[in-house]
Amino acid sequence: MMPLAMLAGITLLASLLLPLAVKPWLVRMGVVDIPSARSSHDKATIRGMGVAAAVATAVGYLAAVLLDVVTVDRSVFAVVLGIIAASAAVGWIEDLRGLSIGARAAAQLGIGAAGSAALIVLTSQSFWWLPLAAVAIAAYVNIANFMDGINGISGLHGLTAGGAYALAGMLAGQPWLTAGGTVLAMAFLGFLPWNLGRGSVFLGDVGSYLLGASIAALAVAGFLSGVYVEYVLSPILVYAADTGYTLLRRIKAGERWYASHREHVYQRLTDVGLSHLQAAAVVTVCTIAVIVLGFVAATAPLPVVALCVAGSLLVLGLYLVSPDLIRRFRHRPKVTRIPVA
Repeated sequence: MMPLAMLAGITLLASLLLPLAVKPWLVRMGVVDIPSARSSHDKATIRGMGVAAAVATAVGYLAAVLLDVVTVDRSVFAVVLGIIAASAAVGWIEDLRGLSIGARAAAQLGIGAAGSAALIVLTSQSFWWLPLAAVAIAAYVNIANFMDGINGISGLHGLTAGGAYALAGMLAGQPWLTAGGTVLAMAFLGFLPWNLGRGSVFLGDVGSYLLGASIAALAVAGFLSGVYVEYVLSPILVYAADTGYTLLRRIKAGERWYASHREHVYQRLTDVGLSHLQAAAVVTVCTIAVIVLGFVAATAPLPVVALCVAGSLLVLGLYLVSPDLIRRFRHRPKVTRIPVA
């Protein structure tokens, strides 16, 4: 456990300190986020701090090898890092000069396909999984980008998902997954003070792509390595449900589903009065609840599995309707009591 603790400490320290050097550099480059139709912020803010998280991630992966935390399947670990690095690079290009929708989608699918193909070869799985794995990686990179709209949400998601995958690696006997999850958790924990402080900064596309690729690559590699699907899927269900539900609502309303917007559940939570941190906390608590239920279901008897599935569906359902529930509660008419003589 000592090497793992050292890995966590090294990654966290790098994530906390690197912004000291990165922030002035971003200011000189003019990497600034201008509020748009999908923003929940109202002023220009420095973005691109995901560069610091990306370097901290690279430092963590290198430290995991040098500290011998990853004792087997180092090739899988290296491919996961390759997927993460390539995705973050695409995000950085998007931050600097933008990419067309077609170019961005092609790059994401290409990274997902190449990385998945390498993982399939290394894990001796069927290439029938390739299309699903490639789309899953590209899709979650975009989901993480869509969900990165309020302070705290991405940092907490990285911490929560990373912690879940670190535990999953321990339970499944996959040290590379434990190391990858630990690096993910610490890299985004170190970002939180910078994102939540008075002079807050944003991850930018480089950071949200980093987050999405880190989670998706670990999930796909874990699945192909035989890790329980409950361990793999439970950390991503709330984000996936929010994005899918929002997409269906917009299509049903006849809106341009691909246009910029701020109609995600977490954004609507701020519209009904929750602060950024409160809305992010709602997302995180629901994610933790689904993770716990998923981990229990992985090795439980069938009746318990059914209860866990029902519980997860209930949590997801309550989360999706939470803005409406809060709005109704806050606008509930007050009952005037007439004193009795």
